[in-house]
Amino acid sequence: MTEQRTQGRRALLVVDVQPTFCEGGALAVAGGDDVAGRIAAYAAEHRARYDLVVTTQDWHVDPGAHFSDTPDYVDSWPPHAVVGTPEAELHPALADLRPDVSVKKGEYAAAYSGFEGHDHEGRALGAILREAGVTDVDVVGIAESHCVCATTLDALAFGLGARVLTDLTVPVTPEQGEAARAAMREAGAELVDSASL
Repeated sequence: MTEQRTQGRRALLVVDVQPTFCEGGALAVAGGDDVAGRIAAYAAEHRARYDLVVTTQDWHVDPGAHFSDTPDYVDSWPPHAVVGTPEAELHPALADLRPDVSVKKGEYAAAYSGFEGHDHEGRALGAILREAGVTDVDVVGIAESHCVCATTLDALAFGLGARVLTDLTVPVTPEQGEAARAAMREAGAELVDSASL
């Protein structure tokens, strides 16, 4: 099975690299700006490794109870990634990324996994990857403990091989990152440093 996968098609999934999750944003993750820059540099240097590059974005219009004035930071959060604001756009570091596909998620409900999102044609991420013949994904982005983890777990459930490039993501807290890595590893994800590829 590993042999077959090495001959398959691989996509790079760039998850929620948006100003809203970086320093100065509504849900800032320490190290977000640095990760955004490193993802941009990695993608520029290694674009030829990938048959498809996909970005996902939180894209909230009115996500109901996902937004709260008194958030519990588990199921409810301060308003973030609001459509029409600069915070919802891709991070400026990714200006030259030129993704093949852009997926938006969470307009009217909470959405952590990129597999809950759709492109401008209304295609779900799973359908996009299937149509492109993708067999494996490399996942990077923000935050490792939340949307990166959820996207990775869904990729595995979808039948894809999944690697998380651990130096190209950052968790909300070290403890949450440790828990997410354990969950992803247990589900079958490979956790690697991009320099080892």
